[in-house]
Amino acid sequence: MPLSEHEQKMLEQLEKQLHEEDPKFADSMGADALRTFSTKHIVLGVLGVIVGILVLLVGVSIQNIFVGVLGFLLMGASVYYGTLRRPGRRLRSGRSKGSGGGFLHRLEAQWEERRREEG
Repeated sequence: MPLSEHEQKMLEQLEKQLHEEDPKFADSMGADALRTFSTKHIVLGVLGVIVGILVLLVGVSIQNIFVGVLGFLLMGASVYYGTLRRPGRRLRSGRSKGSGGGFLHRLEAQWEERRREEG
């Protein structure tokens, strides 16, 4: 559900006020809020951790410290890779009513329906 003109003006005023009061915080919130986790990175990270555990266990079983350390480093690198973030999509406040939306759009619609039922 798109915001009304009044709500859009209020939101713009709040954003402007935040930038005036604490520009460093406002910039950091803007950059981090638009980043999402990548499913590809998570899956490859988990697979890397599993392979790292297997390499570590092989190193322990053959009593080779180098192979064990290599497995541990592989696990650490995989965790780092799995937690990498990628830029996300900015939600548009002026969506047309015919647009499909998605998960967030459905949640908003359900929320508005509950509010109408309660009120």
